[in-house]
Amino acid sequence: MSATAMTTSADTPETKVSRFQILRLISRNWLALAAVIFLLLVVACAVFGPWLMGDLIDKPNFRARNMAPFSLSQGWTYVLGADTLGRSLLARLVVGAQNTIGIAFFAVFCSVVIGGMLGLIAGYSRGAAGTMIMRGADIVMSFPSLLLALIVLFSLGPSVTNLILVLAITRVPIYLRTTRAEVLEVRERMFVSAAVALGANHTRILFRHIAPIVLPTLVTIGAIDFATVVLAESSLSFLGLGIQAPEFTWGAMVATGRGYLSTAWWIAFWPGLAILLTTLSLNILSSWWRTYADPQQRWRIELARSKKGIPEKRK
Repeated sequence: MSATAMTTSADTPETKVSRFQILRLISRNWLALAAVIFLLLVVACAVFGPWLMGDLIDKPNFRARNMAPFSLSQGWTYVLGADTLGRSLLARLVVGAQNTIGIAFFAVFCSVVIGGMLGLIAGYSRGAAGTMIMRGADIVMSFPSLLLALIVLFSLGPSVTNLILVLAITRVPIYLRTTRAEVLEVRERMFVSAAVALGANHTRILFRHIAPIVLPTLVTIGAIDFATVVLAESSLSFLGLGIQAPEFTWGAMVATGRGYLSTAWWIAFWPGLAILLTTLSLNILSSWWRTYADPQQRWRIELARSKKGIPEKRK
């Protein structure tokens, strides 16, 4: 057997172990497992919700106006109650997940891309370009993010595009400064000096050698920041500067039900609970992943695993 074949056969079990290690560890942490299951449910609602319940979100049923929850007199779709026009709250929750999660996803994605690119330039450049980028980030960070969003949306007008844009701009400095700090350390390593000595241009060094090392950190921060963006979008929708009718998000549903808290509390309660559980699940999963990704903190997960009587494989 050749050395290549021996290496391949020897690496196969380790590859399988690393592939399923995260799933096994999550399955033994009931809190992280519950967070994953709930987030998968939210994603499923965002993907398949409009197809399953799209006809019910705008269909009024005046016989079910402000109908209390946990009643099946109007069908199972009214199990969570109805709003002031008799529309199913369950259907609106399921369909509203698409706008809520979609806006947060694109806002985080844009901020990661823009902040990551600017951070690579600011960290690698030793000239005035890096200084100008950092001063621009300081200007953005000097404004409270919610106040800046209110000013921009009031000036440009509320729309999905403007909402994603303003949420992305307010989060860009976080990724910019993180990327710059990573690049300042990575650019001094030996493999970067070797690439420069071999004649590699700056673009190749940035995107071929430095960016792959910085990307996992940005993905981790993006997962943590996702919950913050969901809350920010819900706050803006609650204030009437988010997505506009006939489209809606969970935050807009809370704003609709705030005038009926004393008579029909369920109109605002269910979307508020969805926002709470989504952000809580994101924070729990992000905290678990941060512990797992840090070699100095991973022993906490391994210790919890060993306490349950699962023997650890020693090297």
